[in-house]
Amino acid sequence: MSSPSPAAHASAPDGLPVPRRYWAIAAIVLSISMSVLDSTITNVALPTIARDFHASAAASIWVVNAYQLAILVVLLPLAALGEVIGYRRVSQAGLWVFTLASLACALAPSLVSLSIARLIQGLGAAGIVSVNAALVRFTYPHRYLGRAIGINAFVVATSAALGPTIASAVLAVAQWRWLFGINVPLGIVTIVIARYSLPDAERAHRPLNPAGALLYAGTFGLLLAGLQSLAHHSATWLALTQILGGAVLAVVLVRHELPRPAPLIPFDLMQVRLFRLSLAASTCAFIGQMSALVSLPFEIQRLGHTAVETGLYMTPWPVALALTAPVAGRLADRYPAGLLGGLGLLTMSAGLALLAFFPQDGTAWGFIWRMAVCGFGFGLFQSPNNHAILSSAPRARSGAAGGMLSTSRLVGQTLGAAGVAILFRAYPATGSNLALCAAAGLALFAAFVSMVRLAGPRS
Repeated sequence: MSSPSPAAHASAPDGLPVPRRYWAIAAIVLSISMSVLDSTITNVALPTIARDFHASAAASIWVVNAYQLAILVVLLPLAALGEVIGYRRVSQAGLWVFTLASLACALAPSLVSLSIARLIQGLGAAGIVSVNAALVRFTYPHRYLGRAIGINAFVVATSAALGPTIASAVLAVAQWRWLFGINVPLGIVTIVIARYSLPDAERAHRPLNPAGALLYAGTFGLLLAGLQSLAHHSATWLALTQILGGAVLAVVLVRHELPRPAPLIPFDLMQVRLFRLSLAASTCAFIGQMSALVSLPFEIQRLGHTAVETGLYMTPWPVALALTAPVAGRLADRYPAGLLGGLGLLTMSAGLALLAFFPQDGTAWGFIWRMAVCGFGFGLFQSPNNHAILSSAPRARSGAAGGMLSTSRLVGQTLGAAGVAILFRAYPATGSNLALCAAAGLALFAAFVSMVRLAGPRS
């Protein structure tokens, strides 16, 4: 492998040549796997971490929240930065920060230091996630874009699904610190591969936008913190104040960004019908998916099953999703995303409705196939929808398109989790069942949005 040069890039504008393409794919897959795994791998270890540091369960939640919040508040600014200084640079910087912060997490002497290290690790993960889709677009030839996005969706779904399983396996033989320590050798290997293989796409010639980045971080930070606080009885006024502050900053952010030719929040891309409808469908679908995945463990145990059985009952959804995503990616090269996504979300909505009205004396097999239906439906939607988001944007705005793709996923997941928490607060006894009904409705609405795309041009 040799270091990439502008000349090499110019000679292969439609993707990278083989074998460099395969090395780049390996770097992309390894980096996104680590960043997604670390969003779910710590959940299982939270009781152990709280016990080791003599902290409360509520305080230990910050080990998870700090990571997710850091990704969201800097994701779009880093995507915009990638367009200016290069996607490869942002990704490599993110890998370095993520790897060093993982070492700091493994060596953390207190819960506060662990939470701070997780915050920094989230900043590194944001560097990886923000330009991941753009790197995929410039690595593969255009004719393979649907297949590439399907593979990427498969990796993301599999990594998220395997997080709790890997955590359980590690905790069975080692301390929780190894959940973070394992990232260090993997990160170093990925950094070396990425240095010599990732594409160096053409960069945009425009100044940086620090004011917009600060406004964006403040807006999302306050809004998301307020939504999380709203789920707690003792923090209602604080939550409303945070949400109000975030809303004020959002207005200032929009006024600041609208006149810009390449705004941080890509209002220019929002003028593309396919792009904005695909983003709307993605956000609604992820709200529905996360609402279901957060409420299902409670619903399963409400039906009288044990914690061990709950883990087994949850498995068919991510397995079906992971198996469907690559196939759906190939189909996206031949059929419109509106059709595939609409059919997938209708299937997911039907599966969720069947789960919401699952009988108390139902069989295990009856629950399992309903979960698999949901995973199949979401897998049929996700890859074609991601393909539509990326392909509807100009290549020069791939960073912004990829950033919005990831943002729609993370915002949807955050809103879904917050919505379920609020339902649990209002309806302690039936909140999990109501959340499943709401998720089915959201999936149905997302299917409608997806189908609307069939009435317009594909690009």
